[in-house]
Amino acid sequence: MPLTPMDLVAAAKAHIREVDQAAGCSLLETALVLDVREPAEYAAGCLPGAINIPRGVLEFSIDSHPVFQGRREAQILVYCQSGGRSALASETLQKLGYTRVCSLAGGFKAWREAGLPINQPASPS
Repeated sequence: MPLTPMDLVAAAKAHIREVDQAAGCSLLETALVLDVREPAEYAAGCLPGAINIPRGVLEFSIDSHPVFQGRREAQILVYCQSGGRSALASETLQKLGYTRVCSLAGGFKAWREAGLPINQPASPS
């Protein structure tokens, strides 16, 4: 029987570390914040300091992004809209050798609902 997307997310969550909004908020000061949503989602609002690399190109883009180059031991907080894509992305980052990755449980939706800080990214010029 084929797996569903939620089966894949559940399997990924068994291999990654998830943090709640309070822990995620405390990581904003020290961690690299990675938004794996699509650019239009990111443009509508993001976590403070977030860098947008969409999930679909993550494997191909992370190593060449100046903020992440040579930083495989850096703490990285990964989030998406609801927590599924960030779980898959966190598992992928671990497979790529990033050692301190965690996924934000509930994603941007839960963050916003908790009333935590949200930034409006600058429009690309």
